[in-house]
Amino acid sequence: MQILLSSIGSRGDVQPLVALGVELHALGHRARLCVAPNFREWVESYGLECVPIGPDLKKMTGGTVPEAIAGRSVMPADPQAAQRMVDQSVRDQFRVISEAARGCDVLLGAGALQIALRSIAESQRIPYVFAAYCPAVLPSPKYPPPKTGGYYSHSLTEAKNTELWKKNEVEFNARFGEMFNEERGKLGMGPVASVRDYMFTERPWLAADPALGPVFPAAGLDVTQTGAWMLAEGAALPDEVEQFLAAGSPPVFLGFGSMRASDQTPRILVESVRAVGLRSILSQGWARLAPVDMGNDCLSIGELDHARLFPRVAAVVHHGGAGTTHTAVRAGRPQVIVPHNYDQFYWRNRVSELGVGTPGPLRDELTTEALVVALRQCLKPETARRAQELAGRMELNGARIAAERLAREYR
Repeated sequence: MQILLSSIGSRGDVQPLVALGVELHALGHRARLCVAPNFREWVESYGLECVPIGPDLKKMTGGTVPEAIAGRSVMPADPQAAQRMVDQSVRDQFRVISEAARGCDVLLGAGALQIALRSIAESQRIPYVFAAYCPAVLPSPKYPPPKTGGYYSHSLTEAKNTELWKKNEVEFNARFGEMFNEERGKLGMGPVASVRDYMFTERPWLAADPALGPVFPAAGLDVTQTGAWMLAEGAALPDEVEQFLAAGSPPVFLGFGSMRASDQTPRILVESVRAVGLRSILSQGWARLAPVDMGNDCLSIGELDHARLFPRVAAVVHHGGAGTTHTAVRAGRPQVIVPHNYDQFYWRNRVSELGVGTPGPLRDELTTEALVVALRQCLKPETARRAQELAGRMELNGARIAAERLAREYR
């Protein structure tokens, strides 16, 4: 079988597809990934085919195109310019993915920006699967939708949540509907009333751990939950990291992945950890975080395997991406989530509900004082104990489960 795996987004959107592609290869199938061009070399290092789509996200300033479209970053101030950005992304999807899909036996799109994929699948008569990485992406009265440019409280009534999901559908149509239906028309296909619901299908998959992000009753959806799609441990940690770990007590990991950050963020992060008497490892990420005062109690690092590092730290302070949250839980480490946007507020709420971490301040409210309070709570023995207990209940083979199901259902 030849399977196309597509995601419009940053590292957290692409890495699960790499994990799935590796498992498909192990079963004797071929995986082709359609992702941003800055991931091409990394994807191909796993023996997977890569078809680049869109701009190099890491080189862009002011927020990436897909993040901006999803409301996860800064849109242009001019509404017309913002809509042009959206329209161009939709056109690019129809053009690039249509070619990438040829000869494939099944198309799988992950993340909430797969605007074109189902239409392409139907026009080429190829089976289509939509996969979410977070339960909160799928409509349900049990929680509110991820919000463009902010968040909704997770203590709202089911009636209010339902109302917000209806509003979300209207906003989705307003953002994508006109260009989406125009491109469908070029394929000889009629218009779709609800872009969001059409994209999700009535039988979406959920690539999240059942213990950490369970499926709640969804609105008219039959959800298949496979567990999170996680890569096996990669390369050994660099020598400088090993030496730092061996030189003292377990440090606190600090990192915001592909999120943007202010110039003051590194200082706040490092000073907060010093205030609780611990060392720190600061991940530079796409924001190129670097402490002003390094000292011998802080190590600045580039990209490395979190699955190898996290079991050896005292706690993890991060942005709340699905992958980082799952990796910290699987490592049995308590965590502080400083959410920046979209589904990160859901994960912040879940780790708090489960008692395996502490809700940190919001990105724009991040101060040394606020983070110190969250760290002290996070570092309590009972939080670490609950984190270790939850780690023992995690599904470790989500990517293999998904690969086997794809091979079985669409052979």
